[in-house]
Amino acid sequence: MQTKAPVSLGLAGLGKIARDEHIPSIGRTGGFVLDATASRNASLEGVAAYSGLEQMLAGEPDIAAVALCTPPQVRFAMAQAALAAGKHVLLEKPPGVTLSEVHELERLALNAGVTLYATWHSRHAACVDTARRWLDGRTITGGQITWKEDVTHWHPGQDWIWEPGGMGVFDPGINALSILTEVLPCSVRLVRSRLEVPANRSQPIAAQLRFETTAGAPIEADFDWRQKGEQIWTIRIETDAGIVTLSEGGARIAFAGDPGLPFEDDGASEYDRIYRRFAGLIEKGASDVDLAPFRHVADAYMLADVTSVAAFEE
Repeated sequence: MQTKAPVSLGLAGLGKIARDEHIPSIGRTGGFVLDATASRNASLEGVAAYSGLEQMLAGEPDIAAVALCTPPQVRFAMAQAALAAGKHVLLEKPPGVTLSEVHELERLALNAGVTLYATWHSRHAACVDTARRWLDGRTITGGQITWKEDVTHWHPGQDWIWEPGGMGVFDPGINALSILTEVLPCSVRLVRSRLEVPANRSQPIAAQLRFETTAGAPIEADFDWRQKGEQIWTIRIETDAGIVTLSEGGARIAFAGDPGLPFEDDGASEYDRIYRRFAGLIEKGASDVDLAPFRHVADAYMLADVTSVAAFEE
């Protein structure tokens, strides 16, 4: 049996997420080979390095796919150029800074006949699919999301997150929303949003949201970037037949009032699963651009009751 050759991949952006997650997963999953990088001030030993995406596309015409790991504010133009060059494109989360620009990228990918994959890494956490299967067919009666972490630990010196399009606390908070929209057997709508914005910043450092299911069941969300000590990433969903709780960002699961479902961990990381998914989409000639988490963040800004809080300084 002939083994399928891995897809030639170019990686744009060599920051923390690229080095911690993308590059190790590209090496492990086998569906891709990293042939080039684009970064203004970084490179990888043994990999062709370019100062920008346009230079990489010109210098490496045989690259078939591009993964964009840059801040979202500059991603649209890069994705547009890659799609125009006929490349499959993977977008780190969030996929952009507005819904309109991602819809435009989706249109461009369709016209070019290439794959566009808007990734949500937290949907690939170890226990998320188990929760989704357990919730299927059950009636949701309520829920609570608690997503609290220390921005100075996870995003040190990254000023772009406080600028327009950086989304502030929604940069991690959208991970919770990506899990919520993946596991629920029903849709939800946002009905209340309170954003706390530091006096010296333009993006929120904390947010309190209230969602309701179509049947009116409440789901409350509390996002905070000022958490010291224990970091908390928990989603609790109450149903007519028990409760499921995802903790550690979806890496752990617990059931109450029901035996639950067995869980087996295959040892793959969230980004291993992302690159497996990307390879599968390319093979099928399909795209995956689910913007449900992004829409909820947009709604949070539209409904926002904004409160100014103490200035934030690292």
